[in-house]
Amino acid sequence: QVQLLESGGGSVQDGGSLGLSCVVSGFQFRDPNYCVAWFRQAPGKRREGVATIHSSGYTVYTDSVKDRFTVSKDNPKNTLYLQMNSLKPDDTAMYYCAARPHDYCSSTESRSTFAYWGQGTQVTVSG
Repeated sequence: QVQLLESGGGSVQDGGSLGLSCVVSGFQFRDPNYCVAWFRQAPGKRREGVATIHSSGYTVYTDSVKDRFTVSKDNPKNTLYLQMNSLKPDDTAMYYCAARPHDYCSSTESRSTFAYWGQGTQVTVSG
């Protein structure tokens, strides 16, 4: 069974930085084909994709976080990361990691395309 556990959320000032981690179990990051991702959901808004990373290391970001956020993974640790710099109040949300083993990442990922989710970690940016 695939399980995901996020950590690293918190509160920062406008312009600050935070790093999120997501430990994944149930499949191996050394596997040849999988997609893992970060999503976020602000109160009253739909869950939106932030970044995806394929097993190959290929990454895709939503426009609003390009050049500020970096998604990465550590294969031996089976851990997904999201480094967030130059944070803005609009980045305030619950952040979730998601996984889809044995598949490629798509350019049109959405909440419905991932079956496995973490419990979420809150990020609050105050201006």
